[in-house]
Amino acid sequence: MLTTETVERWLDEDVGHRDVTNQVPGRTAGRLVATEPGVVAGLDAAVAVFEYLGVDAEPSVDAGASVEPGETVLDAAGDARDVLRGERVAANVVGHAAGVATRTRRAVRAAREASESVRVAATRKTTPGLRGVEKRAVAAGGGDTHRLTLSGMVMVKDNHVAEMGMAEAIARVRERKSFATKLEVEVESPEAAVRAAELGADVVLLDNLPPAAVREGVDRLPAGVLSEASGGITLDTVGEYAATGVDVVSMGALTHGAPSLDLSFRTTG
Repeated sequence: MLTTETVERWLDEDVGHRDVTNQVPGRTAGRLVATEPGVVAGLDAAVAVFEYLGVDAEPSVDAGASVEPGETVLDAAGDARDVLRGERVAANVVGHAAGVATRTRRAVRAAREASESVRVAATRKTTPGLRGVEKRAVAAGGGDTHRLTLSGMVMVKDNHVAEMGMAEAIARVRERKSFATKLEVEVESPEAAVRAAELGADVVLLDNLPPAAVREGVDRLPAGVLSEASGGITLDTVGEYAATGVDVVSMGALTHGAPSLDLSFRTTG
């Protein structure tokens, strides 16, 4: 959830200690316009920025909508000084979120061409302070999430296995987790995937493996155990991984590698 404190930090960062530029009298209106095609997200955050400044703001499209160059995504009106103070922060956060949503939409479409049931999920490789914005942008683009926070699912990773061994690591977390919390185990071979399932994993993450090895691991897992592929998967390769029969393809590149969608704020007087 976007907090008032977060909006304050964004504005303080941009305004600094003395804003001479935007000491403009009177009232004005403006609109945030897409200058390239993409998928819109982050409008709730932009509205929060303007409303904090006492500016009326209203999205003109829904999150997840596809837009073309010249299309308005948000209208704002209020004191000129406050409209102009908010417009860059609002444009930046929408541009970043829309970039994430646009990349997610492309990844989902590529994956669904290979498998109608596969889910494309974002990882925890998010920008500090912007996880909520980025994760909602992934959802707007049609994606899912791997874990929103560490508490969302218990995960045995390679470092845990290296320290304790797979059996001990799994037993340790099973003793501590809630009955309602799923257990996922990260593995680096089809054989390790089978062992993780035998030891009680609900989800097996086949990490940094080529598609052929992922397919083998998926084929060898017992019914009822979910499979996930992750590690260096890109827009160019997501279809190959989806075609392996895996249930979920997770991509850090949805958030950390997405370029911002270009937008422009234009005053209308």
